[in-house]
Amino acid sequence: MSTPAKQGYRMPAEWEPHEATWLSWPRPDGISFPGAYAKITPVFVKIVESLVESEMVRINIGEPELLATVKKLLKHLPSDRVEFFDNPTNEPWCRDHGPIFVKRAKAPKLAVIDFGYNAWGWKYPPFDADDVVPTRIATHFKLPVFDAGDFVLEGGSIDVNGEGTVLTTESCLLNPNRNPELDRKKIEQNLKDYLNVKQVIWLGDGIEGDDTDGHVDDITRFVSADTVVTALEEDEDDSNYEPLQADLHRLHEVKLHDGRPLRVLHLPMPPKIMREGQRLPASYANFYIANSVVLLPVFHDPSDAWAESVLKEVFPTRKIVPIDCRELIWGLGAFHCLTQQQPTAK
Repeated sequence: MSTPAKQGYRMPAEWEPHEATWLSWPRPDGISFPGAYAKITPVFVKIVESLVESEMVRINIGEPELLATVKKLLKHLPSDRVEFFDNPTNEPWCRDHGPIFVKRAKAPKLAVIDFGYNAWGWKYPPFDADDVVPTRIATHFKLPVFDAGDFVLEGGSIDVNGEGTVLTTESCLLNPNRNPELDRKKIEQNLKDYLNVKQVIWLGDGIEGDDTDGHVDDITRFVSADTVVTALEEDEDDSNYEPLQADLHRLHEVKLHDGRPLRVLHLPMPPKIMREGQRLPASYANFYIANSVVLLPVFHDPSDAWAESVLKEVFPTRKIVPIDCRELIWGLGAFHCLTQQQPTAK
C-alpha cells in the first residue's frame, strides 16, 4: 500500500487545531493503578472538565457498567462536548495505543496510521484490545487506514513539529524489544514514510522509572516549529542528571532540515518521587497541548511554578492548567501519555 507521505499526508504538530482529544478510560480491574483507582478517578474527571473548555472529548469505554459510572461522573458537563465510543481497551494510555492521525489538503483530508503495538516491549500482556483501537476508530469515522504492519511505534516515543522534523530516542526506538529486525536507517525511513518527515532528531536515554524505555514525551517537546523545551535535572547526584545533560548537548548541535537553528528552552525536573521502593517517572515535559488549554502535571513542589512559567511563555494564548499528578504518576505516566489529538479536517 502506498505510504502516507506518498499520498501527501503528514502528522500535524500538537498545537495545530484539534477537532477532539481522545482518552481511554481506565478500568477498575486494570493494572495501571494498583490500589489507587479511586484516587485517580477524580484526576480523569478534571482532565475532561479542562478539555471541554477547548474541544470535543472522545472517550473509549468498552464495558456497559463502567460507561454508566463514567456518565454519572461527567453529567455536569455539556453533553455535546463529550462522546463515548464502544472501544474496549486493556489500559488507559491512549497516546500509545490510540490512532495517530495524519492530514492533507485534498479529500479524504484525514487518515489514521495503525502502528504495531506490543505494550512497550511485551511488558504488560494482554494488549489485544489496545492494539486494534486505531482501526476501530478509523472504521467508525470512515477514514482511510495505513496499516504499518509489524512496525511497532507508540505515540509517546515521537514528537513532531509539523514541518518535517520528528524527535525520538535511541533507548526506545532502537530497543530490540520493539523492532529487533530493523536498524536505525530502516526505522528512520519508516518515520519518513509514515509521518512525512525529512529529519529525525535522535536523543539518547530516558528518565529513571520510565517503563517505556525512554519515551521522548518525558524529556523533550516541540512547542513551535523551531523551539523545544527540554527537561533538566539540577542535582548532579541524581541519576537523571547525566542523561538529560547528554540530550541537551545533542539538541544544541541540531540544525533543522531547512537550515534554521533549533531554539532550546529549559524545563525543571520535579523532585524525586518514590513509591513502594520504585522511582516514578515524574516529568513536567508530559504536558498536553489542546486548542485553548495546556494540561500541566504538577507535584506539589516549588518547581511547579517554574514549569508553569515556562509554558506560559511559550503558549501565551493558551490557559495553563496545572493538575496534581502525585497519584496519577503511580501509573508511570501523565497527561500526554493519556491523550491523543484528532486534528481538524479543515
